[in-house]
Formats: sequence, structure tokens, C-alpha cells
Amino acid sequence: MITLPPGGILLGLGCDLIEVARIRGVLERQGERFLTRVFTDDERAYCHAMKHPHQHLAARWAAKEAVSKCFTTGIGAELGWKSVAVTHGVRMEPLVRLDAQGTALLCQVGGTHILLSLSHTETTAMAVAALIRAV
Repeated sequence: MITLPPGGILLGLGCDLIEVARIRGVLERQGERFLTRVFTDDERAYCHAMKHPHQHLAARWAAKEAVSKCFTTGIGAELGWKSVAVTHGVRMEPLVRLDAQGTALLCQVGGTHILLSLSHTETTAMAVAALIRAV
């Protein structure tokens, strides 16, 4: 039986669209320094196991940006790059995992969870994040 994530009150919505070539370019210039600054170990391992890792890295970049937009903070002092990590559920659906800083922000704004949708092509990646308070 398929179950969907719990609904609730929409507190914030964020989206981001990025060109895969931009991520590829930063990776070529900065290499491992870029990867370790922005992505968790699990995110890097997942992406590098894929046939086209740049597309998956770009989608995760977009996810981090989308989540920061649904909080209305952007990436910075209140929410760091690695505060938001993309993991997967049992059907490989994208899930958001927040670190302590992200979890504190979620509680501060009265949220209970974040819904996430990702997509990518050879040239672009996008993410939509919804900040939800369960009722």
C-alpha cells in the first residue's frame, strides 16, 4: 500500500532551477573543496555512484536553495549548505534531512517537515520544497 507524506498547513514554498554546467564548472575549478563545503558525505557518495553525477549534484544544490527559500533565509548564518541534505525513502523518493541548525530553524518557524520534489535533464536541475506544519 502506498502512503503519502502527512499533509498540513503550508508555511513556506521555495523553488530553484540551475544549469548543470554551472555545477560542473565549479567542480572543475574547486574540486573536492567545493564538494565538501556544500554536500554531505552521503550526498557525494550517492551522486558519484550515478552515471551522470553532475546532474544529481545540481539537483541537490537546487534542493538546498529551495529549502532555504521556503524558510526565507537563503543559505548563510541561519541555514548552512550542509544543514539540508537530500536522502531517499523506501521508493527512492527524495526526502530532506536537516542537521541541528536546520531542525532548530524548523521548530522556530513552527514547521514539522519539508516536502521535496526534484527533477533534472542533461542541462538543468530543479527542486521545489514545501515547509509544512502538520495539523
